[in-house]
Amino acid sequence: MIYFASDFHLGAPGIKDAEKHEAKVVAWLQHIQKDAKEVFLMGDLFDFWFEFKHVVPKGHLGFLAELKKMSDAGIRLHIFKGNHDLWFKDYFEKELKATIYTDPVVLTRNGVKLYLAHGDGLGPGDKGYKFIKWVFTRSLFQWMFKWLHPDIGIGLARFWSNKSSQKSREKDAVFLGEENEWLIIHSKEMVEKDPDLKYLVYGHRHYPLDLELPNGGHYINLGDWIQSFTYGQLTDGQFELKKF
Repeated sequence: MIYFASDFHLGAPGIKDAEKHEAKVVAWLQHIQKDAKEVFLMGDLFDFWFEFKHVVPKGHLGFLAELKKMSDAGIRLHIFKGNHDLWFKDYFEKELKATIYTDPVVLTRNGVKLYLAHGDGLGPGDKGYKFIKWVFTRSLFQWMFKWLHPDIGIGLARFWSNKSSQKSREKDAVFLGEENEWLIIHSKEMVEKDPDLKYLVYGHRHYPLDLELPNGGHYINLGDWIQSFTYGQLTDGQFELKKF
């Protein structure tokens, strides 16, 4: 069995009971271990993540321990960088033997072709964010940030996240229509280029949806673990969205 989930946002300042929030994510990981062969965690696992040379953000020990247990049991872990945790380096590769993805990827599983991405910056529009992402992913900016003391750097990042999180959640709770959803537009373009794509799977949007595209394939958004608590399951070539 292959599982997919996205947007846990562990450590988000706006979540009232962070311990309960993380415990639910851990419970889901424990639930799927009975038959999981691969697990795709598709971005924004943390509300902020930055790997200094000798330091990673503290906390989330239960979550990390469960991932370690899964890896040791032979379950293959795939982790996508999201817009909140852009700065994965090699920590999870070394500790969890996870495969880390920066860009969208096309894979074949259970005889079907998948297009997988976190989803940020894809499709038309959102030029402001695309510029910010370009800046944040420059090696110069990351080099400058790493020289901040972690208490300062992580504190600044969490302050910024807290300022924008409530506004983003309100926006993400509303479906904008096929003609206005950038990831749906992007998915239609991708299927036109490659008609063999069966499932185009994203996180980022926080709006769980399985939409059959007019030109073939399915647009899948995995939702989030703040309000939706939804995940994907691929069984014998059939993708299903489920709620935990």
